[in-house]
Amino acid sequence: MDRVAKLASQKAVVIFSKSSCCMSHAIKRLFYEQGVSPAIYELDEESRGKEMEWALVRLGCQPSVPAVFIGGKFVGSANAVMTLHVNGSLKKLLKDAGALWL
Repeated sequence: MDRVAKLASQKAVVIFSKSSCCMSHAIKRLFYEQGVSPAIYELDEESRGKEMEWALVRLGCQPSVPAVFIGGKFVGSANAVMTLHVNGSLKKLLKDAGALWL
C-alpha cells in the first residue's frame, strides 16, 4: 500500500495498468490526447506488481486496473475517468494538479 501511495504522489498523473488490458490502453490514450504525459506502471511487468494490484483492490479499485491518480489522489478506474471526461471536470482536475498548462 505504501509503495502505491508513494508512486502515485510522484507525478501529476499516475496510471496503474496492465499491458494486455484494453481499458487501460483506452485510458492512457485519453490522457495522451489531452496533452498529459502520465507516469505509467504496468503491473504485469513490475517485479512487485501483484502486491501493488492487491493494494489497489484494497483502495476500492474494482477492477484493479486501470487505476488513475491525479494530484496524488485516487480518482478511480476507467468508468470514473470517462465520467469526469464526459462531464467536463477532468480538464479542471488536470489543470489543478499541474498536468495541463492550458
